[in-house]
Amino acid sequence: MASAQLAFTVFFFYLLCPTSIIGLWCPLHLVSASRLPFSPPTDCRAETLNQISHRAVGSPLVMDHRSICRKTRRLIGKQAEICRKEPEIVQEVIKGAKLGTGECQFQFKERRWNCSTADKFFGRILMQDRGRGNDWWRNLQDIRETAFVYAVTSAGVTFAVTQSCSMGELLQCGCDYQMKGESPDGSWEWGGCGDDIDFGYTKSREFMDAQTRHRSDIRTLLTLHNNEAGRLAVKNFMRTECKCHGLSGSCAVKTCWKKMPIFREVGVRLKERFNGAFQVMGSNNGKHLIPVGDTIKAPTAEDLVYTNESPNFCKRNRKTGSQGTKGRACNATSMGIGGCDLLCCGRGYKERQVVVEENCKCRFHWCCVVKCSKCTAVKTVHECL
Repeated sequence: MASAQLAFTVFFFYLLCPTSIIGLWCPLHLVSASRLPFSPPTDCRAETLNQISHRAVGSPLVMDHRSICRKTRRLIGKQAEICRKEPEIVQEVIKGAKLGTGECQFQFKERRWNCSTADKFFGRILMQDRGRGNDWWRNLQDIRETAFVYAVTSAGVTFAVTQSCSMGELLQCGCDYQMKGESPDGSWEWGGCGDDIDFGYTKSREFMDAQTRHRSDIRTLLTLHNNEAGRLAVKNFMRTECKCHGLSGSCAVKTCWKKMPIFREVGVRLKERFNGAFQVMGSNNGKHLIPVGDTIKAPTAEDLVYTNESPNFCKRNRKTGSQGTKGRACNATSMGIGGCDLLCCGRGYKERQVVVEENCKCRFHWCCVVKCSKCTAVKTVHECL
């Protein structure tokens, strides 16, 4: 569990503070270099603990706003300002990043790359080669998986901040009461507590985009585009939720308000964008992304974009971040991506019997508890060779 939390922390700073990741590597190296998903730069090893404490963005052990913002001089612009003036926003940013990671793991659970934060491989999905000096970040991978990670994290931050506004957990915002009046047919009227998506969108944009907004290179364009695609997957799909008011359950008065989509729907939508992601290249002036291929239309703001083809993730490869699929459970009867033929990359699979404990003979007891017995069952599982 601690290892997974550490890996998530590293992942979080990859997304959030790419230019200040060196400042994070050093304290991580002092904690335990063997537990990192990458090798810390040589420069870190020569530093003293005192020097490192002044460079670190935040502690890798505790994911809270105090540790992230402890040394705000490593942050720039809006990030530093939010850390100083709105530390509670940073806490929601963290919640959103965790929400995005969980959704990534759900959406990719049957794929060769399953968004696992375990072991020493997750960071390599974002970084192909750690490079040297100040140019290390130019070697970050620009594959479809990276695009999805950025998008779903940005969406998670937007969702978490907006939700906290509606729940009254932030002083800076609350419900959105901008929608007023009646429906065209007069059957309902605007009211209730609408989600203030504009506030969540703005804070996500300020914090997630701050470190890259003033650069002019293709990696920056990719990052900003995919971050925006994640936010729009929430903002552009707000739903109308209604409630009836009246005696004995009648609907004498019906009020409606705007709510965010369920985050699982956001994840599904981004997964569809992942499947149809656009391969792009930089324009001659370096200020625009253009699709690869003369007959391909330009990507919209909601599409995901990438430049490099993904590895096949069949075999274990630390350089690319592939854990391989050996030992992964697969579906022997499925012809889909989670089936043994595709997931196991043609290597075959083995079958074994396992004993599992399940709930059985469940009964409802008034009021209001469901009690179950425990039963054992033998199941057949299939694992990739």
